[in-house]
Amino acid sequence: DLLLDINCEIYSIQESDRITVVLAGTLNLDGTPDDHFSYTGQSEPSLADNYEYVMHGRVFEILYQKDGMISIHASFGGLLMRLTGDQRHLSAIQPDMRLYILIKKD
Repeated sequence: DLLLDINCEIYSIQESDRITVVLAGTLNLDGTPDDHFSYTGQSEPSLADNYEYVMHGRVFEILYQKDGMISIHASFGGLLMRLTGDQRHLSAIQPDMRLYILIKKD
C-alpha cells in the first residue's frame, strides 16, 4: 500500500491513471552510490531519464507490525510517503536512508 504526496502543480495523476513507481538509492545506471547532496543535471545518462517525476528524500520512520508487515515513512522535501508491505520485500530500506522515488505513467 502506497500513500504519496506529489506536487500536483507540476505533475498531475488522475485516479484512473496507471503508473510505475520505483524506489532507488542511486540514480546512477551502473548502481554505484551517489552523494545525494549534489544533482548535476544531464551531464551523463541516469535512471531519472526514464521517468517523468523524480523526488529525493529521506526515510524518517520505520514501524514494524506483528504480522510481518512494515510501514516506511519518508519525506521528500516536505512531501510525505507511507509505504506499507511485507517486511521481506522491503528489508533493503533502512532508517535514515536517502532515496529517490521515480514515477511515470504507463
